[in-house]
Amino acid sequence: MVQLFWIFFALPAFGIQFTAFLASVVALGLNYGAYGSEVVRGAILAVPKGQTEASIALNMTPFQRMRLIILPQALRMMLPGFGNISIELLKGTSLVSLITLTDLTYKGLIIQNTNISYTMPVFVSLLISYFVIALPLIIIARKLEKRSSRGVAAA
Repeated sequence: MVQLFWIFFALPAFGIQFTAFLASVVALGLNYGAYGSEVVRGAILAVPKGQTEASIALNMTPFQRMRLIILPQALRMMLPGFGNISIELLKGTSLVSLITLTDLTYKGLIIQNTNISYTMPVFVSLLISYFVIALPLIIIARKLEKRSSRGVAAA
């Protein structure tokens, strides 16, 4: 939220102006991109050193080592993290309403503000809507994880 506010409200003081949509894309992209890069880095570092040493012994170039040995193993470890990040990004989009961008949460708040008795139905509807949107992401992430673990010996 702080990054979103800085990009939308503070950067114009330095002469950098973004539309609400572009500020949202930049802020969410930078934030979740940083988390995604940590998932990738951690997965690559989690590949056993013996795998890298064996590929060096086979006289593979660094590009071949990464493409043929390290990344296929690291990809299996990245999938749960990427599934979590995609769902977190979906939930994070509700913050864009704070910088005047119309989204699902913003529309719900407008409806709730017309009559305070609509508070519970509106927020329950929002909860269900976000769940319905996130459910395919969850299912796809689980299928990819299951598919990538085929043929791998249990540790």
